Amino acid sequence: MDIRLPNLGEGADSGVVVSILVKAGDSIQKEQTILELETEKAVGSIPSSAAGIVQQIRVNIGDKISSGAVLMTLAESTGTVAAPVPLPVALRPVKPTASHSISGIPPAASPTVRRMAEQLGIPLAQVPGSAHGGRITVEDLRAYIQNLQAGDAPKPAPAQIDFAKFGPVVKRPVSQLRKTIARRMSASWAAVPRVTQFDEADITGLNELRKKFAPAYEKQGAKLTLTVFAIKAVVQTLKKHPLFNSSLDEAAGEIVLKEYFHIGIAVDTEHGLMVPVIRDADKKSLLQLAKELDDLAGKTRDRKLTTEQMQGGSFTISNQGGIGGGAFTPIVNLPEVAILGLGRGALKPAVVAGKIEPRWLMPVAVSYDHRAIDGGSAARFTVDLVAAFQNFDAKEVQI
Repeated sequence: MDIRLPNLGEGADSGVVVSILVKAGDSIQKEQTILELETEKAVGSIPSSAAGIVQQIRVNIGDKISSGAVLMTLAESTGTVAAPVPLPVALRPVKPTASHSISGIPPAASPTVRRMAEQLGIPLAQVPGSAHGGRITVEDLRAYIQNLQAGDAPKPAPAQIDFAKFGPVVKRPVSQLRKTIARRMSASWAAVPRVTQFDEADITGLNELRKKFAPAYEKQGAKLTLTVFAIKAVVQTLKKHPLFNSSLDEAAGEIVLKEYFHIGIAVDTEHGLMVPVIRDADKKSLLQLAKELDDLAGKTRDRKLTTEQMQGGSFTISNQGGIGGGAFTPIVNLPEVAILGLGRGALKPAVVAGKIEPRWLMPVAVSYDHRAIDGGSAARFTVDLVAAFQNFDAKEVQI
């Protein structure tokens, strides 16, 4: 039988083979790791879906492959090979074609599919239909969109410029990780009509809490950073504003409100920006969050994260304060609808109870998907988030 690359999960549709751990003639067991794939900003292990003897390896190191690609062929102990398993429609390569419109008759599709395609700016004549008579379904539209995001649609060739004619240059190849980051950021930029709500949070009290309890946390092997406080403050605010903890399902015409709080944390590494996810942040103490954040950040920088540890986020935090950055506009991390950007806190004069006092003020920026969230909702969310920073409960910090 053919062993195929399984569905890689949310937002991951392809990867590059970085190592092959078996060879022709090897006897392998079900769930045994057969190769490693660099995908979704991490290197993950791919298990075999069946047991047998490796008859033929169908991929090479360096190959870029997508879900459904044949990895290798297994033979039974008798040496016979099972017939290949046909791919589901959603996994078959879909190439844009204008064959539907040759006769001048509009392609067959329901009013819902037509309206959806019109809203997305997709010509139905380029979408192959899988239903009876070539009728186009919602699933066909989804498959077409996935292939567009994967880069299967024709694109104009990029202009090639000889920069060396202007002076000395150094060339280096773009890594698979950088390509993935570029693709996802471009998709977000193109798809999301985003707006950023700016504010400042007075973190004077928060800094005092951090200094007071940091030694106790260090004794427990944890770092009490501002990001840890931010996770708690974000979860508290998301519970008041569930729309910010959602995703927009355009194909189904639905807003998916998530009842879990999986918080992604943007981590700056020498390889590029990665976003590990802290799951069920609402169920964890500040100490647990501090330990998990430190562990995930270390694994991220060492490229030891699993694919699962970078999936399923419901809201993302990007804190540039430690680097020294000020206010900035973070890009929404699809399929989420909002992201929080934090800048470096600075000592500034502020009016407190009618008097001017020096206070630590931190830039706060909330970028959001305007298709799902309106400006008034974003303003209310930001006001409550700033309040959560400024009125942080000391009991949450105590060990």
